[in-house]
Amino acid sequence: MKFLDEAKVYIRSGDGGNGCVAFRREKFIEFGGPSGGNGGRGGNVIIEVADGLNTLIDYRYQQHFKAQKGENGSGSDRHGANGKNIVLKVPLGTQIFDEDRETLIHDFTNVGEKFVLAEGGNGGFGNAHFKTSTNRAPRNANPGQVGEERWIWLRLKLIADAGLIGMPNAGKSTFLSKVSAAKPKIADYPFTTLHPQLGVVNADGREFVLADIPGLIEGAHEGTGLGDRFLGHVERCRVLLHLVDATCEHAGKAYKTVRKELDAYGGLLTDKIEIVALNKIDAVEPDELKKQKDRLKRAAKKTPLLMSGATGQGVKEALRALVAVIGESPVSAKAKSAAEAEPWSA
Repeated sequence: MKFLDEAKVYIRSGDGGNGCVAFRREKFIEFGGPSGGNGGRGGNVIIEVADGLNTLIDYRYQQHFKAQKGENGSGSDRHGANGKNIVLKVPLGTQIFDEDRETLIHDFTNVGEKFVLAEGGNGGFGNAHFKTSTNRAPRNANPGQVGEERWIWLRLKLIADAGLIGMPNAGKSTFLSKVSAAKPKIADYPFTTLHPQLGVVNADGREFVLADIPGLIEGAHEGTGLGDRFLGHVERCRVLLHLVDATCEHAGKAYKTVRKELDAYGGLLTDKIEIVALNKIDAVEPDELKKQKDRLKRAAKKTPLLMSGATGQGVKEALRALVAVIGESPVSAKAKSAAEAEPWSA
């Protein structure tokens, strides 16, 4: 299944049905009077969070959604039927933005949550509605109201307790594969991870969901590399684990590069609690490791954890540091089920 986290959709609610002008004309009924019925109400456009979805891929193949129109009224005081609503199913964590991509309309955070995005038009009144003691034979009726239409953006932000950030080849996917049942692609070249990955981690009897996003490089906020579009998936995380490659040229500069991209992206990511870890310590000599640790400590202004995702050294300490921040609040059942599902593939 392909992963899609953003989609542009056109929606339109149903028009209301027209009211009817009619009169009773039965034999032997001398003064039949008006009998035009009202038009039916147009259908609404409703967005609903559905369990079992973790991508917006359905909206790649269909972008136009229109609710049913209300039926027109008819004679013999028969009202038109209401139009059927149309329901768009989205995964948990989806946000609805206006066409400008900046105005947030609604944010879905609970399974089963519904939101009426566009209401159908009211049906028009038939001439029977206008009958009064002084106007016994009205010959006017209302047309139905026009439904609402608009373009919207659906944007998915994964719900996870903790997020992995870092430059490409920092060892994020290896770390995720070691601490969870997730099976992300791992290789010795940059940008192995092309889509966000989720994994359920069990540390000292405490379960939480960990999200891994593609690596960031300098200029990501301007679209360099894979850009920063996937940073939205760690906006909901309570804590970030920042992995820095010990085999890189300068650990301090690598740390600052990622922090700079977080700051340029916004979304309050720089305000989140951050745990810094120097990864791949098994691949460098002790003297080089000390240099890299000191460089990272000066850049991050805190003592980094030392770990190796490949050998498992220091991994438990990193998990315990995450659990200490996450606390005892229960993990999202939806996030857990999504993480335990088959990994997304391109």
